[in-house]
Amino acid sequence: MVSDPPARREGTPIKLGFLVPSIAAGRVAAPDLGGAIDDVEDEWDWLGRRHCDGHDPEGNVIQLQELLADPA
Repeated sequence: MVSDPPARREGTPIKLGFLVPSIAAGRVAAPDLGGAIDDVEDEWDWLGRRHCDGHDPEGNVIQLQELLADPA
């Protein structure tokens, strides 16, 4: 049974990553779909992409990634 809100299932060996046009837009849309994306303070840049974790409606950890305009 999935709790409400779902507890994050961080102990799994798989984390799906999704390339999206905007992490900010994903953060706004996620609650309507039963998930959540972590706060902007939890984002990090790596290899030309900005990354941010979150979870789906079942608590599975996911990651959103967006391309950086000027990778450093």
